[in-house]
Amino acid sequence: MTGAKPQSQSHEPHESQKTQSPYAQLFRIPGTKAFCVSGAIARLPMSMMGLGIVLALNHMYDNWTIAGVMSAAYVLATAAVTPLYARLFDRFGQRKVGPVILTVQIIVMLGFAFAALMRVPIPLLFVLAVVMGMTQFSFGALVRTRWAYVLDRADKEDLLNTAYALESAIDEIVFIFGPILAAFLAASVHPVSQLFVPTLACAFGGAVFFALRDTQPPVLREITVVAADTDDADVRLAAAGAAADGTAGTAASANRFDLDRLKTDGRDRNKRNVLTYAGVLPLLAVFIVFNMAFTAFDTSMTAVMKSLHLDSVLGVQLAMLAVGSCMGALVFGSRELKGSRWRHMIMFLALMTVGFVVIHLCQGNLIVMGLVEILTGLTISPVFASGNLVVKETVPEESLTEGLSWVSTAGTMGASFGSMITGIVLDHFDPGVGLSLPAVFVGCSIPFALIGWLLVRRRG
Repeated sequence: MTGAKPQSQSHEPHESQKTQSPYAQLFRIPGTKAFCVSGAIARLPMSMMGLGIVLALNHMYDNWTIAGVMSAAYVLATAAVTPLYARLFDRFGQRKVGPVILTVQIIVMLGFAFAALMRVPIPLLFVLAVVMGMTQFSFGALVRTRWAYVLDRADKEDLLNTAYALESAIDEIVFIFGPILAAFLAASVHPVSQLFVPTLACAFGGAVFFALRDTQPPVLREITVVAADTDDADVRLAAAGAAADGTAGTAASANRFDLDRLKTDGRDRNKRNVLTYAGVLPLLAVFIVFNMAFTAFDTSMTAVMKSLHLDSVLGVQLAMLAVGSCMGALVFGSRELKGSRWRHMIMFLALMTVGFVVIHLCQGNLIVMGLVEILTGLTISPVFASGNLVVKETVPEESLTEGLSWVSTAGTMGASFGSMITGIVLDHFDPGVGLSLPAVFVGCSIPFALIGWLLVRRRG
């Protein structure tokens, strides 16, 4: 009778947790609210700086070409260095690397903003833009790495799908309000104010994020074991004991396996490059091609709305896709889909392709087009979340930040390529042709996902 009561008491919290929303379970874990919110604030530059450069230079120098090239140079510089910073975070830890890089980043961002304010010569500003891009790192990857560590520590790895979907929703919220805020500041406050605001947000959010040490994942290092000589007394004693045991066959083979592992000198355990794991390169190709659709959509939709003389509702029209993606992230995060992450990704990419085709077909009806944009947006965040989960399942834990940063880098590169290709198309064809590009890009990403899935299944 004395043992029955404790069993009942330990069972009740488990049942109550099962009835809770998975998001409520996430934020019941100590420290998760703080690093999630601070990481979201620190991510504001990723949706404001590129557009902020274009707005500032076009207003102050009255040159769209220079503004676009400088923004693209900033984005590509960011894409080039993001994996390098991620490797530093994995090797030395967020606590040691983060504050140093963040300090340099804020100084350079402020320097660029003040240089634009003072109207320095274009070549100097161009150099500063490239240098500023080279100081950027992926806060999203750092936050997702923390989620993986905290959930593993709390024995709640089944909530990782929810956590990554939540981060995808936060990314979408940042991309919804960031451009709107940048455009408002440039038009209503000062043409350069949209460069200062994300800098200050990054400084505040980043400082708080790196100060939260309880949730910082530890640095994982491999330990080199010196080989044990076969003539060593302890080795001979262990081997003799195994041979004398009544279950000599099983025990000897088990001990032999353990001894073989002890005899490694660590040379065959060198850290592999993240890109060499099965499926990683096809996944990056998916994200490069897939992300080309979004800048193609934004640019083409801008041209379509201008051709219809409806510039005043352009912001609303662009926001519909992001609103749908945010809703999709919340729904996807509250469900645990069965089966391969690759299969989920391919399914959502196919649905997204159909959605963009329908958007192109109904471009004359803004209300219908807006509704289809929301429905199409429902598929976006699940693709991002599935891709991040593929990386989590593929690369070792000590390289997780680097792996997630490669996904972010691929997306950034795709966004740059999408805007360049769309600009060329719009210079030679009407806006309707440009609006067909998102469906083409997403459709072209599906074969890469199929290749990645096939490679993973063969290795498995």
